[in-house]
Amino acid sequence: MQQALQLIEQRVSVNRFDPDHTLSQQEIEQLARLATRAPTAFNLQNWRFIAVQSTTLKQQLFTLSYGQRKVMDAAVTFIICGQLPNAEHLSQRLEPFLETGLMPKTMANDWQENAQALYSHPETARDEAIRSATLGTATLMYAAEAMGWSSGPMIGFDHQAVSNLFSLGADEIPVLMLPVGRSADGNWPQKPRRPLSEVLDIL
Repeated sequence: MQQALQLIEQRVSVNRFDPDHTLSQQEIEQLARLATRAPTAFNLQNWRFIAVQSTTLKQQLFTLSYGQRKVMDAAVTFIICGQLPNAEHLSQRLEPFLETGLMPKTMANDWQENAQALYSHPETARDEAIRSATLGTATLMYAAEAMGWSSGPMIGFDHQAVSNLFSLGADEIPVLMLPVGRSADGNWPQKPRRPLSEVLDIL
C-alpha cells in the first residue's frame, strides 16, 4: 500500500522525454491492458487506445499539437478516445459476467434498458464518453508510473484534425493524448496543490 501511495505523491506531468528510449509492443500492450481496469458506467468499456510510435505519425502529431516536442520524444503517445455509449453492446460486454452466475439475466436486461434511456440524450452520452476516456487515461498514467516510466497528459491539440488523421468513427472523441516514456533532465517537480481547506468539505 505504501508503494502505491508513494506513486500518487510523486507523480509529475512530464514535458521532457528521453528520445532514445523505446517501449516494446508487449510493454505498450501491458499499459493498455492495465488502463482497461478503470471503471466505466454499466461496464460499457466505451473507449479506444491508439498507441502512436512510428516517426511519421509522431511528426504529424507534433504539428497537430502545436509543436509540443514531447509527442516526438516520448517512446509512445497514446490517443485516448471516448466512445459514445451504445446500450446494444451491453449484452456482449456483460456475457462473461453472466456466465459466472454473479449477475442474473434480469439485472443485465435492466441495465440495458436503463442505459438506453439515459444515453438517449446527446449531452449525457458525450459526457459519458469523456468520463470513460478520462478514467482510462488516469489509470494508464499510474500504470506507467508503477512500471518506472513517466507521462504527460495533453489537451492541447487539434481534435478534429486528429480525428481525421486516424479515421475515428462518428461515435469517437479524441479526449486526451498521453505521451509515455523515460523522463529526461529539465522537468519541473510536482506543482503546489491547493490546501485541503479549500477543496474538501466533510459533512
